[in-house]
Amino acid sequence: MDTQLLISLAIIHSVALLSPGPDFALVMKLASGQTRTTAVAAAAGISIAILGHCLMGLTGISLLIQNSSTAFLITQLVGSSYLGWIGCSAIKSAIASRGQTATVADSYSAVKHSASKGFMMGLSTNLLNPKALVFFITLFSTLLTPDTALVTKVSAAVILFSLSLIWFVFIAVVLSKPAIKQRFGKINGLIDLISGLVFVGVALVIIAGVF
Repeated sequence: MDTQLLISLAIIHSVALLSPGPDFALVMKLASGQTRTTAVAAAAGISIAILGHCLMGLTGISLLIQNSSTAFLITQLVGSSYLGWIGCSAIKSAIASRGQTATVADSYSAVKHSASKGFMMGLSTNLLNPKALVFFITLFSTLLTPDTALVTKVSAAVILFSLSLIWFVFIAVVLSKPAIKQRFGKINGLIDLISGLVFVGVALVIIAGVF
């Protein structure tokens, strides 16, 4: 097992996790406006999606998708449409809550998502993000070769999955603490707006790359 290679992968992935993006925006939005269970479920969904990207990258499926202009185009269009839809929904929520009284705003945010829906939102947000697909293709094609031992490849997938799960569950737990959640509750509209802009921004970047 190539320990140095695994450490390099862990460091690169950790830096990527710390970079704000759709995954972080989703967990932040759910942790501040939904139950902790829903936010943690979304974190689990994101992590499972990352594991899926790892497995597709290690088996060459991701590379096949990228090398097929039709398949990659479909991936980009579907992914950007989904992220754009999530973003527009969040922005719509921010606009709807603007100027409302605290009581109305609280009742508006009281519509809760189930844990299963949170999981699917996390899974879809990462799995349908073409930027995540390209990231893992680049990461694995650069650092892993056909001669890399199978145990190293499996360890890489486990490490990246574990780091993702630890990070996003940590964010979900911290931001869903009652004291923090109460503070966020006063700016739910702003959180929705910021989250929505992140999603729409990523979707527009993907679309710009297509055309």
